[in-house]
Amino acid sequence: MKRKMKKKGISIGGLIAAALFQAVLLTGCGETAPQRLSSVDMAMGTIVTQTLYVLPGSEEGSAGETASGGGAGESAADEETDRILQLLADMEEQELSWRIPESEIAGINAQAQEAEAAVPLSASMQQLLSQIWQVSEDSGGALDVTVGKLSRLWNLDELTKAAEEISRTQLPTAQQIEDALADTGYDRVQFSAGSISLPAGMQLDLGAVGKGIACDRISEYLQSQSRITGAVVAVGGSVVTYGQKPDGTPWTVAIMHPREEGSYLGTLELTGEYYISTSGDYERYILVDGVRYHHILDPATGYPARSGLCSVTIVCDNGLLADALSTACFVLGAEQGLSLAERWGAEALLVEEDGRLYMTAGMEEIFTAR
Repeated sequence: MKRKMKKKGISIGGLIAAALFQAVLLTGCGETAPQRLSSVDMAMGTIVTQTLYVLPGSEEGSAGETASGGGAGESAADEETDRILQLLADMEEQELSWRIPESEIAGINAQAQEAEAAVPLSASMQQLLSQIWQVSEDSGGALDVTVGKLSRLWNLDELTKAAEEISRTQLPTAQQIEDALADTGYDRVQFSAGSISLPAGMQLDLGAVGKGIACDRISEYLQSQSRITGAVVAVGGSVVTYGQKPDGTPWTVAIMHPREEGSYLGTLELTGEYYISTSGDYERYILVDGVRYHHILDPATGYPARSGLCSVTIVCDNGLLADALSTACFVLGAEQGLSLAERWGAEALLVEEDGRLYMTAGMEEIFTAR
């Protein structure tokens, strides 16, 4: 199906940001029906919601699994959600976190603190960074994971805490932002022979793509477990759908209205494996003198992006890509954002601050406005 850009004049009164995901799931019936497991936990600094359909018993002999139903079977099935949480914890601690010294990203940053050096990369990290840099190039730097110093400068948790203590928010100064920008630039990074070289002082931060990577890893795990017949897992604003529900109906993912609790912007209907990611100025922000300062930074200015958009939702077949594109499209704005999404074969829904919706033709087929 050929995709084309369509501008939809749908007005959502008072809409400033959008996108929270919720799976609407139905259970099956019968003695051989999969068990429906649901859990809500914390991992990677965000809420992780899991709904899995798991067949009783196991032919794989995984640790802790049993071949019988009843209480023991339920206990073994419950371990599936724990395994996914452990997978996320391991990924953060060993690969993605800039805060945990033992992680690969933290190690790269540490060696770049004082002098430029070629740092060996694991095969997995090489693949991740290759994908990230391709989106960075295609977006003209709208996605840039070298903004580590900037993201720490705009630490909204710390800014909010400081505001509570001194009754006012101390935003980063223009000079601080300029200094941090001097240590950014994806095009200044060198890759060669399985290694990476950062300019002295540059810091990587994979926060813009980490939850999408998590969804990719979750999908890999689900595919390795034949007893899991279907699942919807949300890691913050990134979601993966897998397999199918027992009754064969599509997965329904609701995009909630960000300013009217319990109200929905619309729903997505998906069959099979998809990755959904939303970036919006509603997720983490502070208001200072009526101005919203959010966590999606424009690498060109060093300030929170001001593109006229308040939310971007991407649907595609890769978690990292969905996360990367949602960020890049948000920074670029509606016209350029749609063009970038279509270039990557992704479906996109972009919401402007005045409530107008823009979407790809393919998105129109799976999205139903409320």
